[in-house]
Amino acid sequence: MADLNFTPYDSSIFILTGIPGLEADHIWISIPFAMIYMMCLLANITVLFVIGKEQTLHKPMYLLLCMLALSDITTATSFVPKALSIFWFNLKSITVKGCLTQMFFFHAFSTMHSAVLVTMAFDRYVAICNPLRYATILTNARIAKLGLVGFIRAVLFILPFPLLLSRQPFCANRIIPHTYCDHIAVAKMSCGDITVSSVYGLVMAFVLIGCDLTLISLSYGLIIRTVLRISSQEANQKALNTCTAHICALLMAYPVGLLSTLSHRFGQGIPQHVHIILSNLHYLIPPMLNPIIYGVKTKDLREKLVKNICRIHSPRDVDFKPA
Repeated sequence: MADLNFTPYDSSIFILTGIPGLEADHIWISIPFAMIYMMCLLANITVLFVIGKEQTLHKPMYLLLCMLALSDITTATSFVPKALSIFWFNLKSITVKGCLTQMFFFHAFSTMHSAVLVTMAFDRYVAICNPLRYATILTNARIAKLGLVGFIRAVLFILPFPLLLSRQPFCANRIIPHTYCDHIAVAKMSCGDITVSSVYGLVMAFVLIGCDLTLISLSYGLIIRTVLRISSQEANQKALNTCTAHICALLMAYPVGLLSTLSHRFGQGIPQHVHIILSNLHYLIPPMLNPIIYGVKTKDLREKLVKNICRIHSPRDVDFKPA
């Protein structure tokens, strides 16, 4: 399909190529993309629905799960629909303003996702190290405030990304070899000096992730110290089991994210399509798996999920009235 008569030299647009070198396979690539995205939406919306419906789940831990689900949905939705429009309909053009807007929301919500993981680590620390004070330290109102702080932090630190690039002159060749408007990919389209923008992006990546990982490591250091002091093996195992789902979420979020960031900036020997596929999977796989992991590992949530699913699929009673 023609790309709406736009050319790469139109001063008002960029061209997103999708996955360069694999254009002939875009249709086939779109199948797992679409399936993972639909599973992500279904799983996270189900978690939000069940937690919202069940009064017994209106607790800090489940409020955090709602925040995680919302950040997962918004992060994936900020780029997957555009990627699928490229794969299915060859709609590669995107306005400069649209590109910068997508960049902001994508990076802001992924940063928010990291803030939620930090808050969840703090939640596990309080639950294990100060169980008797858990209800007083972590109330729903306090969790909501921490979520708001995480959101404000994301907006303040990510907003300079599009603002700095909006002042840059862009070259005639505006072809972005990516499925979405990643910050560094758009910066490379500029004909001006992008040193400030590039350094800011790199510093923010390490500051935000470094700060979050430090807080998470501190929480788990204190958790491990407390667990080692527990004499009962059963209590020890129970305490560790409460952290399993969160540890899985951490392992999916940070190692692949750091690898993707570093390889995109410094991995010149890595094929470009590998960079892009790795980047996309980093923001697709965790949102799909997080609700599944928490649904399996969290007893109360698992029971409520099964209860609601059984209620939906159970046949309704039919009243037969005598003639």
